[in-house]
Amino acid sequence: MARSDAKQLVGWREYVALPDWDIGGVLAKVDTGARTSSLHVENIRELSSGRLAFDVVLDRDGRFKHVIASPVRVSRVRPSTGQLQQRHVVLTTLRLGSVTKQVELSLVSRGDMLCRMLIGRTALERDFLVDVSKRYLCGKPGGMKRAPHPQKKKLT
Repeated sequence: MARSDAKQLVGWREYVALPDWDIGGVLAKVDTGARTSSLHVENIRELSSGRLAFDVVLDRDGRFKHVIASPVRVSRVRPSTGQLQQRHVVLTTLRLGSVTKQVELSLVSRGDMLCRMLIGRTALERDFLVDVSKRYLCGKPGGMKRAPHPQKKKLT
């Protein structure tokens, strides 16, 4: 970035890291329509210390990373389904491209979603510009390549 006020350009889908938890390569959807960011977790447990223990689901194969974090608050969220939900919110470090910053993440089951994480506009503000016609502008972890889509057969 040439200027100090330049913003990181990102696509509508990117890979991110959560370095506080030693997690990298999380597939995230960049969603400027969502205010808060969310992360796919399972088995949320409140510990006697007031902290939360949960499993961050890393991929559709069910790999996970066990994490213990301090909750920031409980938030009321209205997802795309329209049903009001209460979610635990934690603070952690997000790395996306050349930007590393503290963000709030609501903990939720995103099992039906392709992306394990959703990055909302409060995490994007001040540091990012989104090009909705592109994806993976910040690269893929470990040189991953997408599997080609099967060709549709033409009916004659």
